[in-house]
Amino acid sequence: MLRDKVTEFFVEMDDFCIEFASQLENRPLLEDLSVKRRNRKGNLSDSEMMSIYLLFHFGQFTNFKHFYNQYVCKHLTGLFPSLISYERFNARQGRILLPLMLYLKYRGLGKSRGINYIDSTLLRVCHSKREKQHRVFKGIAAKGKSTMGWFFGFKLHLIINDKGELLSFYLTKGNVDDRNIELMTMTKEVFGKLFGDKGYISKALAELLFQDGIQLITKVRKNMKQQNLSDVDAILLRKRALVESVNDELKNICKIEHTRHRSVKGFLVNLIAGLTAYCFFPKKPSLNITPVQTNQLSLWAA
Repeated sequence: MLRDKVTEFFVEMDDFCIEFASQLENRPLLEDLSVKRRNRKGNLSDSEMMSIYLLFHFGQFTNFKHFYNQYVCKHLTGLFPSLISYERFNARQGRILLPLMLYLKYRGLGKSRGINYIDSTLLRVCHSKREKQHRVFKGIAAKGKSTMGWFFGFKLHLIINDKGELLSFYLTKGNVDDRNIELMTMTKEVFGKLFGDKGYISKALAELLFQDGIQLITKVRKNMKQQNLSDVDAILLRKRALVESVNDELKNICKIEHTRHRSVKGFLVNLIAGLTAYCFFPKKPSLNITPVQTNQLSLWAA
């Protein structure tokens, strides 16, 4: 199954890299031209490196070094005849960060269908008891608290549609409140209703979103008045576990979270590659919404 996915990944990544290179040639360079830099073509192209990363996040491996040395270098040499060492591959991974981000932004994300869900999930970078000895993300990550307890790392905020497709994502420090994120930026391509948990309760935020045509619907706390929701909205709010299922697949299948990062750039490449690999999943957690003769909606979890 993994070998069959290599061709699909490579064709997509190679077509995008060719278009990306043509667009880059027409843009003025931002780097200092007085500094001489080597521009020698590597054995592995960017599209091949991107395909290998996507293949890792699509498969059953949990350690990229073991995946590259024991699987790619032994079983995929026919598909990648110019493989390099793992150390060299790891040193060159930063060059594919920008193409991966642009591909995810312009080709990987889905479109809003009027029913949207928002949620945040924590990304630990080390155990909370070792945060003072941690050096890789010193001054970047932060200590926060969630329903699962204290953690040291980041928060990933996601917006999905009813088909489980990613619409927008935002990365913050672990101590940032869910209501303080750039939600207006995340919802530029979103319309209709946005369902969230109690962490997004904010009257000011709801009013700002309402001005953009978005209705924010959340559960209420025990000391708050009950909302006057329609039957359809009440059912859709109970289906908010859909976005939690997406977070679960991103962590357990795409492996966007682990504590073995040795650089910030490696962390970002791992995260973006995991989100991009999820976009290729043939079956995502979704809601099967079909109209019935009574002009009401019937929902089933697919």
